[in-house]
Amino acid sequence: MKKDNKMNINRREFLKTAALAGAALAMPAGLDKVFAAEPKQPEASRNDDTGAARIKGHRVLGTGKAAFEVSALGFGVMGMTYNRSQHPDKKQCIRLLHEAVDRGVTLFDTAIIYGPLTNENLAGEALSELKGRISVTTKFGHEVVDGKGTGRQDSRPETIRRYCEESLRRLRIDSIPMFYQHRIDRHTPIEEVAQCIGDLIKEGKVQRWGLCEVSPETIRRAHAVQPLTAIQSEYHLMHRLVEENGVLDVCRELGIGFVPYSPINRGFLGGCINEYTVFDPNNDNRQTLPRFQPEAMRANYRIVNVLQDFGRTRGMTSAQVALGWLLQKAPWIVPIPGTTKLSHLEENLRTLDFTLSESEWKELEQRVAAIPIVGDRYNAEQQKQVGL
Repeated sequence: MKKDNKMNINRREFLKTAALAGAALAMPAGLDKVFAAEPKQPEASRNDDTGAARIKGHRVLGTGKAAFEVSALGFGVMGMTYNRSQHPDKKQCIRLLHEAVDRGVTLFDTAIIYGPLTNENLAGEALSELKGRISVTTKFGHEVVDGKGTGRQDSRPETIRRYCEESLRRLRIDSIPMFYQHRIDRHTPIEEVAQCIGDLIKEGKVQRWGLCEVSPETIRRAHAVQPLTAIQSEYHLMHRLVEENGVLDVCRELGIGFVPYSPINRGFLGGCINEYTVFDPNNDNRQTLPRFQPEAMRANYRIVNVLQDFGRTRGMTSAQVALGWLLQKAPWIVPIPGTTKLSHLEENLRTLDFTLSESEWKELEQRVAAIPIVGDRYNAEQQKQVGL
């Protein structure tokens, strides 16, 4: 339903308001109540009377022994050290991660390749003391030698075991809440990977597992050996392949959760980057992606304009529209937006304040679908690693 207050809020105005006043808005009934059950929340270290946005709903990824109860929105830690240009110093990142915990976020996502290694180190330093309240998931698969990625995949059982031990040390925990295979290793059958993870679960070193950017067939084969908790793949209004290739269908059929990464399309759908944005050549992979070349961003910005226009009459920013669209897709979908800014964290969590009708979301989809998307999401080499 449309909100009566037709606030002409754009993203910049929202962020200014959030930064200066904490965005102290009363929380109406929203997506957290429609799509998630009321959880048992950990006690926060801050006073709840500040008016700051808080997550009050949880969702469940997976079923049976593979079930994993998490906050309705997670937090992608990657951009705090890796592939997102400049970032705050470690102290500021830790402060923001703690703020996310205080606001009810319980799912944090990292990977061995992020850095490499430095992102897991940050997550371990920031969050290990809170391990009773939150969960940090990580990923194996990309080969890392002497602290550097080789560009190859290695999911041999002996390598998985070594990576598991190393991740446990960096994350400063005794058991990994969920261990994803980051990319398929063409030389190691998925059944061997699943069996190895099953053994690690029996040993208590891993609690659950998932796969990233895989085909429905691979999901079925892996799940038959060791039940999966979640699939993590790119999914947003500019990339809906998982709706078309059967991945979401098989997740629904088998009771597997889905975790969309880059839910705001690497920041693009939030309206903060455009054809004039200069990416750090030493720490930002967006400059290598066809869809983030200036001419492509210029053409694709029409989609951002649609989200801004759609959100304007509903009091939502374009980033909130993008996240809200994902949240209403299924109760077993948990996006993991990342940020280095408190104002963006506030903005993301406020998404759960809004309730829109099915017809409104359908209208948005139709308006976006009418605009041709320019540029592939990955270059040719990166594309070879997905959908296997």
